[in-house]
Amino acid sequence: MSQVKIYGLQEPLRAIRNALSDVIHSCVVDALQFPSNKRAHRFLYLEPDDFFMPEGRSEQYIIIEILMIEGRTIETKKKLINLLFERISQQIGLALADIEICILESPAHNWGFRGKTGDEAAINYKINV
Repeated sequence: MSQVKIYGLQEPLRAIRNALSDVIHSCVVDALQFPSNKRAHRFLYLEPDDFFMPEGRSEQYIIIEILMIEGRTIETKKKLINLLFERISQQIGLALADIEICILESPAHNWGFRGKTGDEAAINYKINV
């Protein structure tokens, strides 16, 4: 299980939303070996007064939070982060300084979906990759 939250300024983020979602999903599918039909993205559009940015960032600055069940190796998580940097910069045109990524993991028993806890639900893909 994985969910992705993307934070950014409303106007610039809305303009790239669909393409960015496609790029993020391709990275998740490739790095985490997710089925292509498992996309859960949330775009959080912020007004300039609500989004304080570190110095040196442009209005294109985004934060990507990836919530997932624990179990992936360090190498797999680094692969995901590196694919995101590479593909977002190349395919969307964002500067590397404008992309921040955080992976947040929790045990399967902390998740609930399809009426069961994550440790009881049948998942049709591998977690330990």
